[in-house]
Amino acid sequence: MTRVESWFGIARSLAMYYGVPRRGGRMARLYGQFVTPGSLCFDVGAHAGDRIGAFRRLGARVVAVEPQAAFVRLLRGFYGRDGDVVILHAALGRAPGRARLFVSERAPTVTTLSRAWIDKVRRDPSFRGVRWSEGAEVEVRTLDALIDELGIPAFVKIDVEGFEAEVLSGLSRSLPALSFEYLPAARETALECVERLTSLGDYRYNWSRGESLVLGEAAWLDADGIRRFLASLTLGSGSGDVYARLGGSAPSSPAPVPTSSS
Repeated sequence: MTRVESWFGIARSLAMYYGVPRRGGRMARLYGQFVTPGSLCFDVGAHAGDRIGAFRRLGARVVAVEPQAAFVRLLRGFYGRDGDVVILHAALGRAPGRARLFVSERAPTVTTLSRAWIDKVRRDPSFRGVRWSEGAEVEVRTLDALIDELGIPAFVKIDVEGFEAEVLSGLSRSLPALSFEYLPAARETALECVERLTSLGDYRYNWSRGESLVLGEAAWLDADGIRRFLASLTLGSGSGDVYARLGGSAPSSPAPVPTSSS
């Protein structure tokens, strides 16, 4: 990877996540349903850190987990002096150890730990021209270990490019709320996440398309409902996120949206 390619990839991520008008207000309205002042949030696959900022504006403490060294440096530059943000240079998986990254230099948002995921998403037109190469090994921890060390999070955001089911395999207890990415070309991963959560508790589900940050269902779905949604996705229809909350815990009213972020 050349220095130019590395900086291009970082700049592309910054533009993608920080260059969209009114994005901050949408994040506050969405995450304010799950996060209140004093809450603990885990941002698994923190990347450029826009969700860290959203959680902090809602008054939450944040544990950010990021495997790419360049983005760990970026996050430490943004949040290293914030005592309510913990930044970990690591990945999460089903068991502790080490794993190798597959890096996309020009599109670092799709850097992954899953070679199988790469093989699947190459069928998706939106991945045409994307290339991966072997990168560094990274420490792998588990959600359970993180919880034992740092506490039970009110919300966990998981965006790890095909490794979501592995992350949830390292969790042995139900959590109040979380999100994980879906992609039509690799919908099996999202379905595995649903199965894992079903084994841990009575969850209800919703979804948002792309980076819209708007929930797609007025009424939350049961496990069969979200399975039907995932099965209905067509190749090329775009990625998004599934949101899950324990069935007995209705989402709270969104926190007030800061006027400077709207």
